[in-house]
Amino acid sequence: MATRVSTPRDERHHSDRENGVLFVAAMVVVMWVVEMIDVASGHDLETHGIQPHDPDGLVGIAAAPFLHASWGHLLGNTVPFLILGAAIAWNGLKRVAWVTVIVAIVGGLGVWIFAPSGTNHIGASGVVFGYATYLISRGVFSRSAVHLGIGVVVLSLYGTTLLFGLEPRVGISWQGHLFGGIGGVLAAYWLDQRPRATVPGRRVS
Repeated sequence: MATRVSTPRDERHHSDRENGVLFVAAMVVVMWVVEMIDVASGHDLETHGIQPHDPDGLVGIAAAPFLHASWGHLLGNTVPFLILGAAIAWNGLKRVAWVTVIVAIVGGLGVWIFAPSGTNHIGASGVVFGYATYLISRGVFSRSAVHLGIGVVVLSLYGTTLLFGLEPRVGISWQGHLFGGIGGVLAAYWLDQRPRATVPGRRVS
């Protein structure tokens, strides 16, 4: 029976995956610490969410994913954030970091531009939606059978939640869900698009 010996490259990949998972876990830890501080302060931190059309509200693009309205709200986001984030982290720290940044910026700006004035948007659900749509759509751009399979699994588990999350409801930032999801698709397009092979001599106009 042949014995496989691990190589430095295997060890680097394993370490990179671990760092990616730690990155996701660290964000969750920050969310819980922030919620503790928010509760102790009488929920003063919640005012730093995304406030559409207000220049001061742009700070919320970075702050909003770490702010939650209640422990239940935070717990509801924590589980899918960890599961979906860890799935992306399988491709390393750099990948999950870039996906997070792209989703947060695209989702945050979308909310700031298109959501109604006088509202305040908080919570990590926009990033969760972005993680989900990234995992669902990346196989289309990478043309990887593994990625397509993962996308089918994620769609079967979270497809209904994604659809209901886009339903306009009072007190729910469906705009955050929508633009976070768009950010996930854009992240897959920018990070995973595989150049199509061209036939020698063929020209297209």
